[in-house]
Amino acid sequence: MTHSTVKSVVIANDHAFVNGGQAKIALESALNLKRQGLDVSFVAGQGPADPRLDEAGIECTITGSHDILSDPDRLHAATCGLWNPAAARALARAIDARDPVTTIVHVHGWSKALSPSIGPVVVKAKTPHVFTLHEYFLACPNGGFYNYQTGTICQKRALGAKCLTTQCDPRHAGHKAWRVARQVVVQTLGLMPRGLRDVIYLTARQLSLMRPYFPADARWHYLPNPVEIRSDERVTAEDNETFLFIGRLSPEKGADIAAAAARIAGVKIAFAGDGEARDAVTRANPDAVMLGWLNSDQLVSWMRKARCVVFPSRWYETYGLVVAEALRLGLPVLVSRSSVAAELVRHGESGFHVEAGNVEQWAAFMGQLRHDATARMLSHVAYAAGAKIPGYNDYTDELLAIYDRISADRKSFR
Repeated sequence: MTHSTVKSVVIANDHAFVNGGQAKIALESALNLKRQGLDVSFVAGQGPADPRLDEAGIECTITGSHDILSDPDRLHAATCGLWNPAAARALARAIDARDPVTTIVHVHGWSKALSPSIGPVVVKAKTPHVFTLHEYFLACPNGGFYNYQTGTICQKRALGAKCLTTQCDPRHAGHKAWRVARQVVVQTLGLMPRGLRDVIYLTARQLSLMRPYFPADARWHYLPNPVEIRSDERVTAEDNETFLFIGRLSPEKGADIAAAAARIAGVKIAFAGDGEARDAVTRANPDAVMLGWLNSDQLVSWMRKARCVVFPSRWYETYGLVVAEALRLGLPVLVSRSSVAAELVRHGESGFHVEAGNVEQWAAFMGQLRHDATARMLSHVAYAAGAKIPGYNDYTDELLAIYDRISADRKSFR
């Protein structure tokens, strides 16, 4: 069907292919909006473009061949990371080609390839805009409110004196200095976030973290990420044995904590993913099953054989799609209580909230889940909770409703 008010949408994202949750949401929403009859334009910093965009008749513009992490010319990467004129021009052309009265600009990501240069294009356009908070780069220089050197959540005011004098970057002090410089560019020449008027947030905790950095008159729209996984019947978690970790094996994700806890608790654990913490995981638990990266079908197959999903992240995260997917299948979840993903799990009902980094506590809750009655009870509640998490059709309907509200109140942008 054709939407009543908004006829066109220009979507901006760093990548035009799926390389993570942010790109997946941007691409899937583009495809679903096109199916709803909208004229959709997709502007990205790096390709190749997902072939489904062309098949659907979606205009796609790629502004460069590399993002700032993969660019072999590090000077070029550093320069374009601060300001990418090609990205600004491409986005401006896509916006100018459409009627501002019936068009929305939707930004999903800018920090990996598009750069702060798109900020003035979005803010100064006659077309209204909305920005989805998939990460924290509009406030925090390293994008995570996380000190990678100490392995702890950072409570400092972003760009405050203590922030500027703390080496929190995962690489080195010079990289932190570059990130700070970019943050200054974002807030001055980039006009972000001070010029943004409509923002989509994913969790209440995320809103509380980011709201202080946005203008007082910004309008906030709650829209959690959709879940693709569907199940007509509950996974009988109580019949399964394996505890399952899904995601990148990096220090902030806490995979080593889950591995060590499983060894103490005497439970089987498997890791679907890979990364620099792989060796730390196998040292912590030599019996851990290392699955590597799995495709969608393989991952769902392993989830159907799991007793529980563990989400031991040491940092806030921005949503926790893995947690939502687990609930949709009826899998109990052990989740770090400091993570925003804890909002999806009712402690003692659909899973347990656990102190991040506390191996003994993780092991204790794994021990509780060894009891079939406990696993069964949590699984039933998880499945009921998962049914309330939006799928892509529900997400698209709510996204269109948000577009409508923004378009109806053109005072929300300038």
